[in-house]
Amino acid sequence: MRVIRVDDLPEAPLAAAAHFHAAILPVIAAERAPVVTLVLPVADHTHRAWRAAALGALARALAPGRINAIAGGDGPTQAQALAFIARAPGLTGQLLPLNDSEDMAARGQGC
Repeated sequence: MRVIRVDDLPEAPLAAAAHFHAAILPVIAAERAPVVTLVLPVADHTHRAWRAAALGALARALAPGRINAIAGGDGPTQAQALAFIARAPGLTGQLLPLNDSEDMAARGQGC
């Protein structure tokens, strides 16, 4: 599985979507890995629609390959989510928002 970290998205949703399509899509297209997972920064609800639309379109375009994304989380939480995605052969086109391990432990929740 190829993991692509996307750390440089602007805060404004339209600017973030434009940057993603201009700078990140070419990286994904050139990758040609059978499984790609994006690690995105946390964003508020105003980013949900463009992220979902981009992942859905990419999932259709890259089939039978798979693409998913995780957003947020600390290192251990991201590692758990990446392991889950690697073991889930039918999962594609999904955005999984994460909490960090401390936050989940405080609430008694898992990944």
